[in-house]
Amino acid sequence: MRTVSRNEIRRCSAAPRREITGLYAITPDTGDTASLVAMTRSALAGGARLVQYRSKTMNEELRREQARALAHLCRRFDVPLLINDHIDLALEVGADGVHLGREDAPISQARLKLGHEKIIGISCYNELESAIEAECNGADYVAFGAFFSSVTKPDTVPASVDLLQQGNLEIRIPIVAIGGINSDNALVLISAGADAVAVSNALFGARDIRSEAAKFSGLFKRQSFHPSLSRTRQ
Repeated sequence: MRTVSRNEIRRCSAAPRREITGLYAITPDTGDTASLVAMTRSALAGGARLVQYRSKTMNEELRREQARALAHLCRRFDVPLLINDHIDLALEVGADGVHLGREDAPISQARLKLGHEKIIGISCYNELESAIEAECNGADYVAFGAFFSSVTKPDTVPASVDLLQQGNLEIRIPIVAIGGINSDNALVLISAGADAVAVSNALFGARDIRSEAAKFSGLFKRQSFHPSLSRTRQ
């Protein structure tokens, strides 16, 4: 992959940065739509700032039903809903964007379908160069991880805290940390440069989802009160 200079990054980052920060809730894979909506409502009530609908096992009809229900819920809370993988589904239900992985459609194709108002997030695993390229190709945020052992994606590649620090120096779009994150280990990632933390199992598997979401949200407030923990993007 070609190395992209920081001057190139500045030229291809003319658009204003989107506000992507805080707790990023990734929904569990369940066929119970009512339970899914109730759990997501609790996460939103606790302060989740983004929601990603991620379903790998449901059929197309059920995914459509669940995505519509979540889109309606997220609009009530004025929180963006992103759809994992499925660009056409995002368009159909009026979601706010998509999150794409290595095997999904390229950014250019997603942008052509979605337009410039929608959010496109890209999984970059532990690859800084992929994140730099994604920014220059028009991504709105990049996701690094897994930083810790992940129940949701046990076979994912490991990422280091140093990667967040380096990413903070090299790219301007928001950085999302993902993988095995809980309310005990999230602060080290936030302090190292993560604008948001994406959480699934530790959030939706909690006995009190709203309270757990509030814990995560409180970590970002705590960081804002400690200037020594803050980052400055170039």
